[in-house]
Amino acid sequence: MPRPVARVLALLELLQSGGTRTVTELAGRLDVDERTVRRYVGHLVDLDVPVESVRGRYGGYRLAPGYRLPPLMLSDDEALAVLLGLVAGRRAGLTTTMGTASETAAAKIRRVLPERLSRRLDALLGSLAFTDRPGETVAPHSTVLLAIADAVSHHRPISIRYTAADGRRSERTLHPHGVVAHSGRWYVTAADLTADEDRTFRLDRITEVRILPGSFEPPAGLDPAERVLTGLATAPYRYEVTLRIQGTAEQIHTRLPAGVAIVTELPSPSSADPQTERWSRVELRVERLDWLPAVLASLDRPFLIERPDELRDLVEALAERLRNSARRSPPHA
Repeated sequence: MPRPVARVLALLELLQSGGTRTVTELAGRLDVDERTVRRYVGHLVDLDVPVESVRGRYGGYRLAPGYRLPPLMLSDDEALAVLLGLVAGRRAGLTTTMGTASETAAAKIRRVLPERLSRRLDALLGSLAFTDRPGETVAPHSTVLLAIADAVSHHRPISIRYTAADGRRSERTLHPHGVVAHSGRWYVTAADLTADEDRTFRLDRITEVRILPGSFEPPAGLDPAERVLTGLATAPYRYEVTLRIQGTAEQIHTRLPAGVAIVTELPSPSSADPQTERWSRVELRVERLDWLPAVLASLDRPFLIERPDELRDLVEALAERLRNSARRSPPHA
């Protein structure tokens, strides 16, 4: 490739990275003088690339916003980052109902990569293994996701059509506070004006969104992610479990995540030894209890069960099975 052409493409790549670039900066990056930079900019304009000139002390050149620029140029590191991001996004459920979009985007990128880089990326993706299994993912429609995100950003009220888990359909007016992705699902936290309470809604169960006139002031200090996790941990299930475990919230959450259990660290008694580790109150609601004894054992921390009594029986049964297994001798040859 002739050197001037290569530098024009390098200029295009610099402008693609965003922001306004001064003539002095561009000249230094391209190793040319400022007059040559202006000539290269003229070449791009002749090719219908929308380069804007910005006047003033901090002026320079930039690309017009919103322009779909062909060709998109990616370095080796950028191409790798994009492809790995698409793979991770699919596994984490960070996709929409147009699920093929991530696959076609990856295919387009790989199709235009140099053969040398394409072979290396194929080798990486072919040999890549994950330590965790992909969970169940339920994706919302892209129009729903984007409309709600826009309403959150601009504090606009919305009207939605929602289908609950039991199949009941309703139309609700919301003040949306935040969009949260958790365990393969998307949620919106909002003030539900229809029911006059704060609620969390799954985006995949929303079939229509309308932006309403006006605006609202979101509550100060609101953490949408924490609200989703708290809502999941307090959802109505068959059993309400209350425990006391010796340890901090961080230690307990390694086995009982925030979306499963609410952990409240308890104050130490005034007479307690300061070196003694504090206890925490743990509350969770579950449909089944049979998995909890093994989790409590894996914490390897003292605990006591406040409720339900059925959990005590299950813990004792697990302890008996472990005791019997520890006493069992291997068969003689």
